[in-house]
Amino acid sequence: MNTNELLYQITLKQIHGVGDVIAKNLIAYCGSASAIFKAKRDELLKIPQVGEYVAQFILNGKSDAELFKRAEQEVHFIEDNNIKPLFFTESAYPNKLKHCHDAPILLFYKGNADLNKEKIVSVIGTRNATEYGKQQTEKLIRELSAENILVVSGLAYGIDVYAHKAALANNLDTVGVLAHGLDELYPSLHTNIANKMIHQGGLLTEFISQTNPDKENFPKRNRIVAGMSDAVIVVESKRSGGALITAEIAHTYNRDVFAFPGRAEEEFSAGCNMLIKRNKAGLIENAADFLYAMGWEQAPAKKLKSIQFSLPVNLSEDENQIINLIKDSQPVHVDEICNKLQLTPGKASGLLLQLEFGNLIKSLPGKLYALN
Repeated sequence: MNTNELLYQITLKQIHGVGDVIAKNLIAYCGSASAIFKAKRDELLKIPQVGEYVAQFILNGKSDAELFKRAEQEVHFIEDNNIKPLFFTESAYPNKLKHCHDAPILLFYKGNADLNKEKIVSVIGTRNATEYGKQQTEKLIRELSAENILVVSGLAYGIDVYAHKAALANNLDTVGVLAHGLDELYPSLHTNIANKMIHQGGLLTEFISQTNPDKENFPKRNRIVAGMSDAVIVVESKRSGGALITAEIAHTYNRDVFAFPGRAEEEFSAGCNMLIKRNKAGLIENAADFLYAMGWEQAPAKKLKSIQFSLPVNLSEDENQIINLIKDSQPVHVDEICNKLQLTPGKASGLLLQLEFGNLIKSLPGKLYALN
């Protein structure tokens, strides 16, 4: 851990007016957090998205002794409590989350699970879980136990904590994403299970210590739950609430969303039924449905045939690059296409659709693409 650089990273995180999107832009141009604080006004103003106001916020931050003092306190807290700071440029940072445009620049992690596991699933739902919701959660995770997935949730009351408990009981790593710093736990009733998770998964947050679990922090927490996973499963939810917010965020990140259906008159299934009706979630009744939809079913390895493939001459440069990327490492996830070719999700989706219409590629479950 580079303590000096971490000090600047935490200070940057505290500067008013510099959010995660602008911060990542600053890092891209300056090279590091410490370099941002050494840049002069005219250098900052040359960076896209950095106008007079943002430049002044940064310059004010450079001379704010209190910001650096608070960052020093946080560095000591991290060292004293065996916390792993994860900057977005580091390999240990959740790779799936890294590709989300508004992902946090810095995370704080306490645990032993691999946050870049091949299969990561977020299981979420209402805090007021019914017996049906509890049973479905426990059954789902028990049936997924052979897949060696990482189970992610928010360690809240209801479906969240049932998902964590079921993961622990079935020897699966599970990570709780928090809406506050790692110096406390909310709700405190879950302290015992959180301690177990540190040894079989972990606790993850973007918030420095002494950050309270304020209402506005929970939607921020939800974007991490959605972004670091391959898919989001909503077990139970009312027509409004945190689970539906997470599902909506997952859509913007090109994540697969699934929901368990419930009775028409059941209050805590209304949100799931609405997601399904509006084609915002795939209907699943068990783990087998989910594994099939994701293309994660166990299947005998097949010997791949050598395929001779020639590109049509009338493709655009971007389309050619997509075809070549898929040809070299198919199947390819849409996030990898966006990341490697520097395409926005919207532009990538349009190009992929055109290539599908041209019968050059095919869409597979789990937002994967392969040659036709």
